Parts: sequence; structure tokens; C-alpha cells
Amino acid sequence: MIKYKDIGLVNMREMMEKAMKGGYAIPAYNFNNMEQLQAIIQACVETESPVILQVSAGARKYANQTLLRYMAQGAVEYAKELSGGRPLPIALHLDHGDSFELCKSCIEMGFSSVMIDGSHKPYEENIELSKKVVEYAHEFDVTVEGELGVLAGVEDEVKSDVHVYTQPEEVEDFTKRTGVDALAIAIGTSHGAYKFKPGTETKIRLDILAEIEKRIPGFSIVLHGSSSVPSELIEKINNYGGQMKDAVGIPEEQLRLAAKSAVCKINIDSDGRLAMTAAIREVFNEKPSEFDPRKYLGPARDALKELYKHKNVNVLGSAGHAWD
Repeated sequence: MIKYKDIGLVNMREMMEKAMKGGYAIPAYNFNNMEQLQAIIQACVETESPVILQVSAGARKYANQTLLRYMAQGAVEYAKELSGGRPLPIALHLDHGDSFELCKSCIEMGFSSVMIDGSHKPYEENIELSKKVVEYAHEFDVTVEGELGVLAGVEDEVKSDVHVYTQPEEVEDFTKRTGVDALAIAIGTSHGAYKFKPGTETKIRLDILAEIEKRIPGFSIVLHGSSSVPSELIEKINNYGGQMKDAVGIPEEQLRLAAKSAVCKINIDSDGRLAMTAAIREVFNEKPSEFDPRKYLGPARDALKELYKHKNVNVLGSAGHAWD
């Protein structure tokens, strides 16, 4: 058993409580490799933002869970180096865990938070699975995020062709019976880069969010699938040889409104993928003889850092809250 506090990670529960009081949302950024992790830490130190490092089941398969854990441990020390010795609040979170065994493995590997996603199961089975994970995780002071409702779209192994809004009348019963520390809800966000077709009205259901807040006041709410899919990144990718379809994501101004409510954790992944892909394609187009990975992964890392700095400052409102 590796204890997350021993490697410098923090409990996500405390981070979310501060975020709710401060009227901002903590960025939850996924990473699979070194360049993504560097960009996340650089952006969050430079904007003085707490951060949740997310690892999906797909990332564990791609990068190896042991390497990912040591990368997160290295991120803690890297952040201290960049900040002049001040420890940046960093949580390590399993994104979309689909089984008790997976959550248990991550807890034993030093994760400070796990998500158990039983949203595709019948309601009572979702409760049973979520409660089982909570009972184990809380023995080690590890935070648990549950989910009610289903987001459409594709992200790693998470896929759904339908969108099922969270039913406000279920949230009080679910949170009480499971004991989860945070609840991911479905109010119109969507996984992946191909969220909605151009011309589609993409308003998230802030009315459902408001009703949920009434039913479980002060409870930490999470939004998944919150990338905005900037048109300029799609255009840049296609201008440099890509073949991405036009799509639109979640308007940033709506996410900012949500971040001022009980939503205190917002997951963003696809926007980062788009930023890196656009930067890499630009290098390959302008320097077709380049073969040094550092020469195209470096610009990709820099583009990702600037994107995340923008998100922290202008969308999530988390900038300046690392050391509240």
C-alpha cells in the first residue's frame, strides 16, 4: 500500500470545499505522457491554480500504472521547483473507473481520489457498486466521485450514443446511500471532440444544476466532457493536413457560470488533445524533414500550457487559489 500523502498528493475533498466557497472550479486535466504532465504543472504553477491530475483506464493501459504513479510523484517535486519550494495542491484521480477492482488497485498505488462510474448500470446496482468503493476508499482517506446520468460521446473506453440527464429527484437518495464525496452529473456536456454539429444550440441545463443544488446544498458537483472544441484549433489541424469534422463544444461562458455554483471540479481533455495535435501538425508541415520528437512535442507542450493557463484564468476561475 502506497499512501498518497507520503508522495505529496492531497485529498480532493478539501480542494473541492475551498473551491465551492471561493466560487471557482478546480481543473481536472487528463495526462498520458510527460509533455502533457509538464504542460499541466507549468500552467498551474504560473497561474497559481490547484489541479487534479486525471488518469483514465485507457491511460493506465497506454502508459503503465506504475510509471503514471511515479510521474505524478515527480509532478509534485517539479511543481515545488517551479514555485520556489511551495507545494502546489495536486490530487491524483482515477477517471471513469468501472469496477471495484480497478478503484482498489489505484488506491493501493497512491491515488488520492477515484471515480466509480456505475452510471450505465441500473440505479440500485450503481448504488451498490459506488457504496462498496466508498467503504474501501474511506478507510484510507481517499475521495470518491460517483456519477448519475449518462453523457453521450466517446472518450477512451467511455462511450454512449445517448444522453440521459441526471434526475434531480435521485441525487439526495444516491449521495446518502453511497456516501460519495462528489457527484458527476449530466446536464448537457458531452465526451470527446465531436460533441455537437455546427449550428446546434449547446446550452447546458443550468436549471437542472440549480435544482440539484437545492436538493443537496453544499455538495460537490462535477462536470465531465467540458471541452469547448475551439474552431480555430479544428481549422488549424485541417489546414495542416488533418481531416477533422466541424464540431462545437461547451461555451466557455456557460462553464464559467457553472464554476460559480456548486460545480467545483470540471474535466477537460479533448481541448488539450486538439491543441497538441494542431501544434504537431504545424511543425510537420513547416519542417517536413524534422524527426527529433523534442522538436514537435516541445511546441505541442507549449501550446497545451497556454491553453490550460487560459482555462484556469478565464473559464474555471481557479487562478490565484493554489495557496488560499
